[in-house]
Amino acid sequence: MRQPSVAQPLRLLVSACLAGYQCGVDGTDYGLGGTLSALISLPTVSATSFCPEEVALGTPRTMPDIHGGDGFDVLDGKARILDQHGDDLTSSMLQGAHAMLDFAHANQAELAVLTDMSAACGSQVISDGCRLADDRSYRVGVGVAAALLLRAGIPVIAQRDNRTLGLLRRMLDPSHVPAEDLRDHHETDWYGGYFGKG
Repeated sequence: MRQPSVAQPLRLLVSACLAGYQCGVDGTDYGLGGTLSALISLPTVSATSFCPEEVALGTPRTMPDIHGGDGFDVLDGKARILDQHGDDLTSSMLQGAHAMLDFAHANQAELAVLTDMSAACGSQVISDGCRLADDRSYRVGVGVAAALLLRAGIPVIAQRDNRTLGLLRRMLDPSHVPAEDLRDHHETDWYGGYFGKG
């Protein structure tokens, strides 16, 4: 990655809920607003935000989750996106994903920080089927919008990738010293315990 400057800041795309927009399924930001405030307020960052689910389905909306695979499988026609009532949202979610990619290209995004565990924006972990089920399960994988960005060559990280975010912030602000014990989502005890990789 190039070294950004105030004159040529890093062009960062973030999930809109991470920027505080009330675009969640329930009309809130899931309590995530401000998660990236220290990063996106740097003068060496030019951040734009987008919610592919809001574009696809509006706000509020039913809960979309991927069934039978991950976002790459949805792009390839091998998995579907259904809501908690069993209604098929695949076509709309694909439209939202393509709208996000168009937005990323229009803003020349170099990196995306997206909300993990989302059927659209997940980049490390997604629900394996409906997240509202009593026996909710997870799988390693990406959401459909994240998959499309990755296929287009735009790197994607999660808001839970604290080690990577710390290193990114240090690159953008040399005075910042990240804590030594920061870990990315796939390095956490939960991830290792759940997926048997600890």
